[in-house]
Amino acid sequence: MAEWRIDQPNAAAGSLVNDARPAPLDVSAHVRVWDWPVRLTHWLFVVCIAVSWWSAERHAMDWHRYSGYALLGLLIFRIYWGFAGSSSARFSQFIRGPGKLIAYFREPRIAPRDAGHNPLGGWSVAAMLALMLSQVAIGLFVSDVDGLESGPLSHLVSFDISRTLADVHEIVFNAILTLIALHIAAILFYLLVKRDNLMGAMITGRRRNVQIAAMTPAPAWRVVAGVVLATAVVWWVAN
Repeated sequence: MAEWRIDQPNAAAGSLVNDARPAPLDVSAHVRVWDWPVRLTHWLFVVCIAVSWWSAERHAMDWHRYSGYALLGLLIFRIYWGFAGSSSARFSQFIRGPGKLIAYFREPRIAPRDAGHNPLGGWSVAAMLALMLSQVAIGLFVSDVDGLESGPLSHLVSFDISRTLADVHEIVFNAILTLIALHIAAILFYLLVKRDNLMGAMITGRRRNVQIAAMTPAPAWRVVAGVVLATAVVWWVAN
């Protein structure tokens, strides 16, 4: 059955594409690799992490709480989109087994045939999502020293446990900062050494001069379903 698609490359708005048809190998100058939900979620992650850091440093706990809720919603949506989204967004596309990862280390110059992350980049994304989810989940149970500012689920654990989790919360955030630094270093390496602008691709959704199969878009209604799911989870946690 034909379905409406989002981010359909080289097609006029309103066209129909069969959901089962594989994307052809695109050898044009610009190849569609990321859909707009992936790109928007990526940059909102950046904003939320920055606000979370700033609010913690300034002890602006209201802002810290709101950024945590926003980050939780984004994570729920991104995990959902990893199963229901466009081809390059799916975990099955970029989380590869040990064999693929070892083969990539042995022959890193072999170009991938699909849009999206290489095996090493895929596992770094999985690690970042896991750390951010852990950070948010731990934050739900944390209390401050005076017990005046607490996560919405802190009543489920003792005060001592909530204070221990506060220390873990800080450790996990430092691990996130380490991964962010490695991520930025990789982007600069690709830009300066390989002449491949990965940051530009995360803005425009396209990469230049690569011989890979273009992204296969997902139906637009799945975006709505993901937003509803994420909103419902955040509302349940916050209330």
